[in-house]
Amino acid sequence: MLLGCIADDFTGASDLANTLARAGMATTQFVGVPPGASAGTCEAGVVALKTRSIPADEAVAQSLAALRWLRAQGCRQFLFKYCSTFDSTPEGNIGPVALALLDALDEPGAFVCPVFPATGRTLYMGHLFVGDRLLSESGMQRHPLTPMTDPDIRRWLGRQIQGEAGLVRHDAVRRGSAAISEAWRDEVAAGRKLVVVDAITDDDLRAIGHAARDHALITGGSGIALGLPENFRAQGLLSGERLAFEPLLGPAAVLSGSCSSMSLRQVDDYRQDHPALAVTPDVLLSGDLTVQIALGFARKHLADAPLIYSSADPDSVSRAQATHGRDRAARAVEAFFGELAAQLIQAGVTRLAVGGGETSGAVVGALSLRQLAIGPEIDPGVPVLSAYPALAGPQGIRLALKSGNFGAPDFYRKALRQMSHAAPHP
Repeated sequence: MLLGCIADDFTGASDLANTLARAGMATTQFVGVPPGASAGTCEAGVVALKTRSIPADEAVAQSLAALRWLRAQGCRQFLFKYCSTFDSTPEGNIGPVALALLDALDEPGAFVCPVFPATGRTLYMGHLFVGDRLLSESGMQRHPLTPMTDPDIRRWLGRQIQGEAGLVRHDAVRRGSAAISEAWRDEVAAGRKLVVVDAITDDDLRAIGHAARDHALITGGSGIALGLPENFRAQGLLSGERLAFEPLLGPAAVLSGSCSSMSLRQVDDYRQDHPALAVTPDVLLSGDLTVQIALGFARKHLADAPLIYSSADPDSVSRAQATHGRDRAARAVEAFFGELAAQLIQAGVTRLAVGGGETSGAVVGALSLRQLAIGPEIDPGVPVLSAYPALAGPQGIRLALKSGNFGAPDFYRKALRQMSHAAPHP
């Protein structure tokens, strides 16, 4: 294993694994820290954790455990992957985890670059944009768990760590990897261990990746990985091997727990001509809707790939949180989707598309998945995954784990189609 990656949620892990696989690295996604050594050809290992919304000390402990395992697999370089919208809170754990990894690796500093141009995430003068809007005006300011109210990533990081974060400005990035490295060294010499790096295009990310060729640790969104495989290829270390993807026919279902603006559009699109069941914290906590009731609905409509969703507008989410408490409402929804996913697989579902990072984490946990194979890309940042839970038959299942704002409005239609008719990714 050459490149060891630590992702703070499951959708982000598959996003990163997709980027690396498309760039020619033999990539495997692991769910949690594996108990033993990796088997088979694996040049990039992505350990998917569920640390995005947990206290910093817990996130640090889990991330260091992942680092120890990856080091034991022989990794030469490490990537800490977080969301391209930098999902965290002022008390969040991105900064503390990055610093803990630096200390463990005895490194002086690391890039911080959440950029992913293919989905509209760009960074200029240290400010993160989603499309043509600042992060704080993109809808992310209303995220139910990690509201992003400040687009200045240096300032946001500064609330999570002691000291300041640095910045490599875009004029240095445009001049190429040597200029990036020089600007980074200046920031680190000034005592700024975490250095935010502007990037607007994929070419910017490739230049940053080249500048990071001798760094032990890089941090960022999946886009930062665009330039990393070429560093290994230039050293003759990549095999060019890739697992063939096997499409799978069979019953399908869609579960959507994200409340992002794009998720709401995707739910509206899909339910126009598919059976749909809405879920709220109110009906779950009152007992008016149970997993068995939802399973009955799904069984009745299994031939038509039903949708079961808790995606709701910001006002509805706020009311539910005010009534039940944010954590209690979130736990109820996650537990519901996790148990329902397991029941659906037992009922014969072989294709499952899931929307939302927390929902995806609940589903992966409930299915006791330990390893995922990367298939073709559905939309930027979202591949089809092959998994083999004990609840399924020998052919396993095909999954899509989608971060809330990722994907086109017709994402769920495309996802189910790709699972059954996909060709290997380029």
